[in-house]
Amino acid sequence: MRLHLCVVGRLRAGPERDLIDDYLTRCERTGRGLGLGPVEVHEVEDRKGGGMAAEAVLLRRAIPGGAKLCVLDERGRQMTSPDFARTLARWRDDGLGDLAFVIGGADGVDPGLRAEADMALSFGAMVWPHMLVRVMLAEQLYRACSILAGSPYHRA
Repeated sequence: MRLHLCVVGRLRAGPERDLIDDYLTRCERTGRGLGLGPVEVHEVEDRKGGGMAAEAVLLRRAIPGGAKLCVLDERGRQMTSPDFARTLARWRDDGLGDLAFVIGGADGVDPGLRAEADMALSFGAMVWPHMLVRVMLAEQLYRACSILAGSPYHRA
């Protein structure tokens, strides 16, 4: 199952980029034998300042056709890491080809796009900067692959 991160904003060199690259590389290495990956990052940027609605148009273009859609949103479902891993495995086992995770810009995901999602996922009730959400998602994808592979990375 191919994984897609469809995100608003371009991430420049720096600590967030380093963390994301590291976790996604680990995820691809661990996930390859599990049928998870590759991971592709699709960055979009609204240069005209159209807000969430304009970002949603760009994000919809970045989402592969037929992909299951999971938006990151503080109002979404909170899951444990093992539950997240089992969800990914179930979708993979059901024959899903593409899974797209959508991370909106500073104002979040457009309500219309959020309503189209198959799942909304939350990393807690607090609001996180969208660039940090990318880091946390990359880490959780790697952690999910580690859990499914039975590696000792996840110690809960």
